[in-house]
Amino acid sequence: MAKRYNPPISYRLREIPIKQIMVWHDAQARKLDREGISELARSIKNEGLQNPPMVQKDGKNSYLLMSGQRRLAALKRIGAKKIPVLVLANSTKYDLDNAKAASVVENLHRNKMNTKDMTAACVFLSESVGQSKAAKSLGISQQTLKKYLGFAAVPDKLKQYVPKKLSRDDTTRLYQSIPNVPKAVKIAEKIVPLDQRLRKKYLYHLAKSPKSSHLKLLKKAKASSLQQRVALELSKGNARKLRSLAAKNDLEVIEMAAKIMSGYLKRR
Repeated sequence: MAKRYNPPISYRLREIPIKQIMVWHDAQARKLDREGISELARSIKNEGLQNPPMVQKDGKNSYLLMSGQRRLAALKRIGAKKIPVLVLANSTKYDLDNAKAASVVENLHRNKMNTKDMTAACVFLSESVGQSKAAKSLGISQQTLKKYLGFAAVPDKLKQYVPKKLSRDDTTRLYQSIPNVPKAVKIAEKIVPLDQRLRKKYLYHLAKSPKSSHLKLLKKAKASSLQQRVALELSKGNARKLRSLAAKNDLEVIEMAAKIMSGYLKRR
């Protein structure tokens, strides 16, 4: 016998004054395009509202918008005074930070996001609920989340090295490998004197082995800088396989090729 379906949230349909609905400006994961809102407003005016926005109670006469930001904007454009909404029941309502996060996530899953907007959403969610919960909510790995966060997530104590001493990419990779700020600052001071190519190798090995000592990482960086480069010509099929493997292992294509070749030579 099949188990009875229990929905994760429960709500009731109500009609409330539109002015009582609050939207978080900092939680907007993307800017609303005016042309799209105008088209939606015409559709609602001609065909009616098919899918009411979702809100949750916040005080006596106010509601927090959970989903339906575009629909709300369209309803305001056509001059609606009262609108039907789905009000979350107290048993399934969110606390403030999680409500903001849920609002962003809902918007992300309903709309195609460009990289800039996705980055803004990742930054907001990380600040609201932490990186672990943010990644889980978005359905991505923490490593992917950190890539979206990039330089925006780098603390000011590391940003002060940019651009005179370190590049944006250097500080981003350093912080992603060493999230402990005091420790990251100490490493930054040590790698500032290195030339750009050696610094890049150092940060590569740091990402692979963040607990290694500075001297050990520097030795690896110098050794890999001296390695001879060999050009390989691959078929289109093998080139696609190499790119796929590199993506799965979060490596550059050339790094993936070097790893495969190194493993092959060791076996021989």
